[in-house]
Amino acid sequence: MDRKQEIIDAATKSFSLFGYKATTMDQVAKIANVGKGTIYTFFDNKEVLFQEIVIRMITEMKQEAAIVIIEGKSFQENAHAALMKMLEFRETHQLYAKIIIEEKEWKTPAVQLVISQVEKAIVKFVKEKIDKYIANGEIRAVNSELVAYLLFKAYLAFVNDWNITHEKSLSEVEIAEFFQDTIFRSLAL
Repeated sequence: MDRKQEIIDAATKSFSLFGYKATTMDQVAKIANVGKGTIYTFFDNKEVLFQEIVIRMITEMKQEAAIVIIEGKSFQENAHAALMKMLEFRETHQLYAKIIIEEKEWKTPAVQLVISQVEKAIVKFVKEKIDKYIANGEIRAVNSELVAYLLFKAYLAFVNDWNITHEKSLSEVEIAEFFQDTIFRSLAL
């Protein structure tokens, strides 16, 4: 493994364990077993290093979502599967989960920027899939960016926020049926 990758791996581990705010370049250097100066040969500062890691995380998340999209399945089946996979990634990916917590607790500007960047990437991914289904004549023409945003935020609310104000979480089947009966039905030709 090369030095740059070792630094990225060490920084990912540190950010995942301690969060953005508490991670220092000294910690990253110790975990990577390199001198701090070595880090600066690859990355100008902690923010640049964090951005590199986040870009890789977004790529990984989109790859996982793309895997569950099956050619020949309906838009609603693929949209549901992809959105659920991205939200699962959000909850189970150690770094992503840590930055969500840090954003809520500390409102760290760099973390808020990253959360926004990730959410924009998700909306763009969903928008591209919607555009494909529109081009194929499988769903009606709509403002795909607005629909992608609505789907992402609604799924996020139902999967992650519903149980905060309600005694029982919604099952994946209940969520799928709700979206089938509302938003997806409105997109059908």
